[in-house]
Amino acid sequence: MTAIGIYGSMGRMGQAIVQELSGLGARYAGGADAKDDPAPVAQAADVLVDFSAPAALAAHLTAARAAKTPIVIGTTGLSSAHHAMIDDAAADIAVLQTGNTSLGVTLLAQLVREAAARLDADWDIEIVEMHHRHKVDAPSGTALLLGAAAADGRGTTLADSSVYDRAGVTGARSEGTIGFASLRGGSVIGDHSVVLAGEGERIELVHRADSRAIFARGAVRAALWLAKQPAGRYAMAEVLGL
Repeated sequence: MTAIGIYGSMGRMGQAIVQELSGLGARYAGGADAKDDPAPVAQAADVLVDFSAPAALAAHLTAARAAKTPIVIGTTGLSSAHHAMIDDAAADIAVLQTGNTSLGVTLLAQLVREAAARLDADWDIEIVEMHHRHKVDAPSGTALLLGAAAADGRGTTLADSSVYDRAGVTGARSEGTIGFASLRGGSVIGDHSVVLAGEGERIELVHRADSRAIFARGAVRAALWLAKQPAGRYAMAEVLGL
């Protein structure tokens, strides 16, 4: 059985992953949290899953590299500096980083990419996401993942096309931009809508998460797949063969 170690093991996602392990042909290799040394878990595990915090990523990557243990990174709110760390670590170990481990969201991103590629720039793209009141980052990692898929389909980058803030007199919408709106409230696990609006018609691609277990199952599936891969940087789409 593949042994999976968890960084952020006492968090909501960490606990959900522990609950899913045995049913998916894996076993728990142990966990580490904010004040714990990440090295023992990295040494005991065949593959790691990280749902902790951006501030802990450097230490977790260092431990994973020292132990030569692959790592799935589901932590959101990462900066460009964090992504540079991941790129560097991928030279030594297999790393899969994603804003969402749901298999449904992974497929949705592929559909968004395809739609954006086939529709002209006069189709406006807007991404709306809603999460529970306790979520601390916005837009969500999933919204950014979907925006990146739309930008890729358009042959551009999210950095060059994204619009995150509309307030006051903003003027008309600029063609080719990708807009984001974030809603927070209640206990919503995660709702995401990608709206492609043309003249006289509109397409909406939607994913709603009804249980945190879908992310846990996807994370375990990603970990089991990653454990067999050589060093490099990977994405959830590759887990599904997309």
